[in-house]
Amino acid sequence: MQMTIVQAINSALRDEMERNQQVVILGEDVGKNGGVFRATEGLHSEFGPSRVMDTPLNESGVIGVSIGLALYGMRPVAEIEFLDFVYPAFDQIVSELSKMRYRSGGEYTAPVVVRAPYGGGIKGGPYHSQSAESFFAHVSGLKVVVPSNPYDAKGLLVSAMRDEDPVIFLEPKRLYRSFRAEVPDGEYTVPIGKAQVSRAGADVSIFTYGSLVPTVLEAASKAAEEGVDVEVVDLRTLVPLDVEAVLGSAKKTGRAVIVYEAPKIMGYGAEISALLAEEALDYLKAPVVRVGGFGIPFPYVHENLYMPTVPRILKAIHKVIEH
Repeated sequence: MQMTIVQAINSALRDEMERNQQVVILGEDVGKNGGVFRATEGLHSEFGPSRVMDTPLNESGVIGVSIGLALYGMRPVAEIEFLDFVYPAFDQIVSELSKMRYRSGGEYTAPVVVRAPYGGGIKGGPYHSQSAESFFAHVSGLKVVVPSNPYDAKGLLVSAMRDEDPVIFLEPKRLYRSFRAEVPDGEYTVPIGKAQVSRAGADVSIFTYGSLVPTVLEAASKAAEEGVDVEVVDLRTLVPLDVEAVLGSAKKTGRAVIVYEAPKIMGYGAEISALLAEEALDYLKAPVVRVGGFGIPFPYVHENLYMPTVPRILKAIHKVIEH
C-alpha cells in the first residue's frame, strides 16, 4: 500500500496496539484531536481513552508518567508535539529515563518511546523547527532513531515499541506528507542500528539522515550529470550508529561529506567526522566536509538559506573531489 510517513507512523501505532495490549499512547492532543499532525488520528475512537490519553500541557509530566507506566509493565509511546517543546522534560529523559536500567542494576527497564516531529521546512520559525538530536545522542542509555521514508518509519517505530530500552524517535515533519512509498500491510520491523545505502556510488560518500535524505539524493543525481558518482548512506539510527556501514562506505570512495540540518558546530556530523579521522584516515583522499545549519536561531524568513540545499551540497561534493 502506498503511504505517506505520517500514515506509516499511524499504521505502526495501530498494528502494535492491536498486537500488544500494554502499548499506550499519551501526549498533548493525541486523543480526540489525533495529534497536531494527525499521526494518532482515529486511535482514540478505536482503542479508547484508557489507551490513547490526552494530557495537560506539561511535557515533564508526560515523560514522568510514561516512566512510571513503563516500570509497571506498560509500553508507553509519549508524543511531544514539536521537538522544540521537549526541554521542560529534558531532566526526566536524561536523568531518569536513560538511567533506569543502570541505576537498578538491570532489575528494571523503561521501554518508553518518545516520538517528536523535528526540523524545519514548514515555516515554523525558531520555536517549531529545531533539530536537537545531538543532545540525546550524547546521553548513554538512549537510542536515537530518525527515519527518512514511510517504509522505514513504520518498521523502525515497531522495533522501537518492542525495544526494552528508551528510544527517542524523531520524525522529519517536512517529509510527513511530501511523498508516498510502498509500505506492507502486515507486520514487519526494520532493525535499529542498521544504516542503509540509498544510492550506491564510487567517488564520494555522503552520510545523512531524516529530512535531508531526499535533498541529498537530488544533489547526488545532479552530481551524476557532471560525472561524479555519489554514494548516499542513510544512517537511520544515530545511536547505536552503524559504524561498519560508515567506515565501509568511506573506505570504498575515499571521500566523505556529512549533511545534517542541525547547527554545524557540535552537531551529530562531528561524531561521524571524528570516527572517520580515527578509523579511516589512511583511506581518505580529501578532508571530510560537513554541511549543516548555522549557529543562529532557526530563521522564519530565511529558512531556505539556513537549511542545507542542493547547491550547498554540490559545493561540498566539488570541494572533496577537487582537493
